[in-house]
Amino acid sequence: MPAKAADKRRQDVSGPSRGKASKAGKAGSKKRDEDASTEAGDALGDLARALVKSPDQLELTEAELKQEITRTLTADNPQAPQNIVRFSFKEREYKLVDYLDQTAIHFSLNGNLIPKDSDEGRRQSIRSNIEAEKAPDETPAETSEQAEIKDEEQAGDTEAAGEEEGGEEEGAAEEEAEAAEAAEAAEAVEAEEPPPPKAPEKKLPNQFNFIERASTTPFNPLREKGCQTEPIPSLNFSATIHQWDIYDAYVEELQRMEKAKEKEKSKPQAVKKEEEKRGLRKLSHVEVQHVEPITRVAKAAKIAERMVNLNTFDDIAQDFKYFEDASDEFRAQQGTLLPLWNFQYEKTKKLAVTAISWNPKYKDLFAVGYGSYDFMKQGHGMVLLYTLKNPSFPEYIFSSDSGVMCLDFNSEHPHLIAVGFYDGNVAIYNLRKETSQPSYKSSAESGKHSGPVWQNELVHMDVIKLSGEGTMQGPEGLQLQTLGCGTSFDFHKKIDYLFLVGTEEGKIYKCSKSYSSQFLDVFEAHHMAVDTISWNPFHLKVFISCSSDWTVKIWDHTIKTPMFVYDLSCAVGDVAWSPYSSTVFAAVTTDGKAHVFDLNINKHEALCTQLVVTRKKNKTTHIQFNPVFPIITVGDERGLITSLKLSPNLRKMPKEKKGQEVKKGPEVEMAKLEKLLSLVREPEAKAET
Repeated sequence: MPAKAADKRRQDVSGPSRGKASKAGKAGSKKRDEDASTEAGDALGDLARALVKSPDQLELTEAELKQEITRTLTADNPQAPQNIVRFSFKEREYKLVDYLDQTAIHFSLNGNLIPKDSDEGRRQSIRSNIEAEKAPDETPAETSEQAEIKDEEQAGDTEAAGEEEGGEEEGAAEEEAEAAEAAEAAEAVEAEEPPPPKAPEKKLPNQFNFIERASTTPFNPLREKGCQTEPIPSLNFSATIHQWDIYDAYVEELQRMEKAKEKEKSKPQAVKKEEEKRGLRKLSHVEVQHVEPITRVAKAAKIAERMVNLNTFDDIAQDFKYFEDASDEFRAQQGTLLPLWNFQYEKTKKLAVTAISWNPKYKDLFAVGYGSYDFMKQGHGMVLLYTLKNPSFPEYIFSSDSGVMCLDFNSEHPHLIAVGFYDGNVAIYNLRKETSQPSYKSSAESGKHSGPVWQNELVHMDVIKLSGEGTMQGPEGLQLQTLGCGTSFDFHKKIDYLFLVGTEEGKIYKCSKSYSSQFLDVFEAHHMAVDTISWNPFHLKVFISCSSDWTVKIWDHTIKTPMFVYDLSCAVGDVAWSPYSSTVFAAVTTDGKAHVFDLNINKHEALCTQLVVTRKKNKTTHIQFNPVFPIITVGDERGLITSLKLSPNLRKMPKEKKGQEVKKGPEVEMAKLEKLLSLVREPEAKAET
């Protein structure tokens, strides 16, 4: 036992010493590891400062590195279908879907997470709380192995207590030595320096400097909203009418009319005479009830009709007011005609346009005469008055038993219009009177013509009329006999007694109201009938004529030879001067074309030749300029009136110079035309003028 106790003590003494040595060795090795890690961290920092490049990276210059490159990323799915069709209940048809879901799912995992607020989540939460409360109260039973180990430990403790009783003194000394060594080791550990902190790892910089970021979100799909209402209730009404019901109704109407007549007879004679003086119409009670409401709403209905037409033809109205053909800048001197409104009445489709005249006061109102130039097919005629504000229906309608050949407004009284008929009569209509009958009409007793009235004019309040018989009649017994059948005439714009007459033989007679039995001069103008003669509105000596011999001629009435002659390669139906320029005029030919000339720009050919009538077997008959607006109206043999707008090249005005005012007025226009005529006059004629 003593020997065993000594060995045990040696082991106990050597054990603490070895433990101390091992602790010191561990402390030294730990210090060496920390020094090595510090050196490795410094080396890693040096590597991080160097620029790390990929072996296949491009070598870019500084300018290329500073360049900003914008990349737009979208969330559109390239595999999404683009032809999905769905039924639209609103439009009752299949429609292509514009907006598609662009979401593409790359990974999907079904988990077992349950929301806490759900019923299942509450049940699991209660169950886990109950199990946590039961855990501290339960102590598990010891196993047989744990019991054996515990018995061995108790036996070893008992033996050690017996051995230690003998050597308590030696053990006390050893414990003191061990405590001193442990204190020294603790002081040495505390004296050691703490390891340096590890340098944070540096992130490599982005070499391409992407700065801007952007993202797109999907558009919200459009939603349709609709509502449905109940239909308005309707009732069906039916009744049976027999012959005796109709008979009773007629009998009641006759009795009521007889009573009205008896009341009329019972009126005193003084009341009847007063009614006749006032010009009151004798209408029955039923007629008054029907007429009064119509007269009340007539004006309002006309205004509403014009508003509807303005909305219907809004695009044409915008072109009429604002459109200017910009392509004229690239056409040099050429121009075009822009079609605007078409005017046609259902009952005049088989009649030809025989006359056109603009109202001198209301610039949007013009009158059209309808008849026939085919003398084997003569019938009824009509006079219609149209306005640019309502192209769908005429403002006034006048019918006649004979075809209309000519018409003209009075300049001082624009509500009066004179009309000449094929049967030789002349009538005057008053637009202020609510009647379709003329205020005056000639007859055989008053000396009507036996042939057609080709042309008439309202000069002041006098009617001058030209008959196909070759005679001209006017006020104060003026009667002029020509050698041929008269076809056209025109009074001078300034000299009221001077006028020209064109005949069927092609001659033009210069006449005066002061001499009723002889002519002032005769011009051998054309080889066929003279269709139109017109004085120039600015120059006092110039007039124009056209004929079926394909020519248009411009004359000076003091010279018997024409100043200008134009061959249009087809019979000329009508010619007209423009109201804004002394050198511009227009003509229409039977091949359906309109020709516009400006002598100041081109003295040899037309600036515009455009087809107006497209149908076959149709001819243009008349043309007129509007007195204010830059439009012309053209009539044809099918009763159609076409309005066309002149392009800027066809109505050029003098250019304004810097610091100078452009002179305008009749004198300037007269001087412009006189300058052109002076170039073509013969020396002898110049000396005479």
